[in-house]
Amino acid sequence: MGLFTKFATVGGATMASRFLGFAREMLIAAVLGAGPVADAFYAAFRFPNLFRRLFAEGAFNSAFVPMFSRELETGERRNAKEFAENILSYLVIVLIILTALAEIAMPWLVGTIIAPRFADNADKFNLTVELTRIMFPYLLCMSVVAMLSGILNALRHYFIAAIAPTILNVVLVSGLLFANYSSYDPVSVGRILAWGVMAAGFLQLGLLYYAASRQGFALRLKIPRPSPKVKKLLLLAAPVALTGGIVQVNLLVGQIIASAQDGAIAILNYADRIYQLPLGVVGIAIGVVLLPELTRALTSSNHDEAQKLQNKSLEFALLLTLPAAVGLFFLPGPIIAMLYERGAFDPQTTILTAAALAAFAIGLPSFVLQKVFQPVYFARFNMRAPMWFALASAITNIAASLALFPIYGHVGIAIATSIAGWVNAVLLIIGLSRSGNFSLTPQTISRLIKIFAASIVMGLVLYAGGDWIKLLMAEGGFLVRLGVVMAAIIAGAVVYFGLLIISGGLNIRELKSTLSKPK
Repeated sequence: MGLFTKFATVGGATMASRFLGFAREMLIAAVLGAGPVADAFYAAFRFPNLFRRLFAEGAFNSAFVPMFSRELETGERRNAKEFAENILSYLVIVLIILTALAEIAMPWLVGTIIAPRFADNADKFNLTVELTRIMFPYLLCMSVVAMLSGILNALRHYFIAAIAPTILNVVLVSGLLFANYSSYDPVSVGRILAWGVMAAGFLQLGLLYYAASRQGFALRLKIPRPSPKVKKLLLLAAPVALTGGIVQVNLLVGQIIASAQDGAIAILNYADRIYQLPLGVVGIAIGVVLLPELTRALTSSNHDEAQKLQNKSLEFALLLTLPAAVGLFFLPGPIIAMLYERGAFDPQTTILTAAALAAFAIGLPSFVLQKVFQPVYFARFNMRAPMWFALASAITNIAASLALFPIYGHVGIAIATSIAGWVNAVLLIIGLSRSGNFSLTPQTISRLIKIFAASIVMGLVLYAGGDWIKLLMAEGGFLVRLGVVMAAIIAGAVVYFGLLIISGGLNIRELKSTLSKPK
């Protein structure tokens, strides 16, 4: 299976999940709008997700996947399984203790960390505490899911791990449709969503455990034993945990600041959901595939292959991300109106959310670039450099948020997020270049220039048609809005890919060869 085919496999599964996520967000927007229950749900949902990204997708997997991949490459599957079972046993114990402590301390956590400004509204505060308590066990499920996903990815079985998140969206969409049909009040809808999140966590865990078992990795919990490998994993994970902690504190600071503006948390979440589509489809696909592939190349001392993987990943990332960012920057209003504007989500909320989306779009390429370059550090077991870069990014984000929020409100937080994203991406690139672990080939430089130029031309075309698009959107229903937005996207894609093909920035014959080339 070719590298791009692996990206496409993971990206396609992720896209399915993201589109279902849009359906979920559209229903939440219609039922809850940007009201207090929406604020409470999103604030509560972010907290277990914070720890999931820190323990599971961040520190743990970034250290576990390279070590597990090396066990597979240099040892026997039995040794790899024993290593995984020992690590799983430690992980579960830590997560059970963390979950118990968080459940007990939840009122304090909400009042001091999650959303301290909610304390002015007792009903909103108490609902946030309740919903967070319901959803926090999701952390345990998803942390084990992330570990099982890492095992499957190391075994080059990408699809099941990538498609599993669709379960969350299927469960929540089903719950929202049921609640809407039954005419439940907003608070009851919030509770249904919270219980749905927890149920989806257990369903995803069951699916991933079954998939890993089919590959000979039916892991069992045992009495954990200290070993040199466990010590090494902890030493590798510690700086990544600090990196992830910095990033998540970053997000929490933004949420704390946003909690001072009614509806801001929900508005930022609605905008975030849209720009997360290209980030998820492209960035996550690259991050999932690139880390084990780079580890294999470096384990076998094939440094030329490692450089090739990095250049190809960069080309693939910007080929899709730059035009997506341009489109989101020039068409935020029509996209938001088409997706969300109905029910409790009024035109004024569309304007506020569109402004945030345009600000997020500026930083979109930077976050995908981080997905390209961070695995290069992790595959080389260099966990400290990304930690310092993340710290610099966090300081930038917090300072910019505090400076811009009084002036621009929630949009200031989105601008700060984008600025911080570029700081992190640039530092990652500089670090790799100075250490001699990354260099652009002339072919990649040429293609990146053509991708950038084609994106600019596409943006000018969308800008020129902006007034026409707004006029058609003004009085139309959902189908009209969908047609206008799709027509604009298709026109932009024709311009962009047409220019790339004409200029040689995209070689169809080479692309087909790459997709079909076995690895």
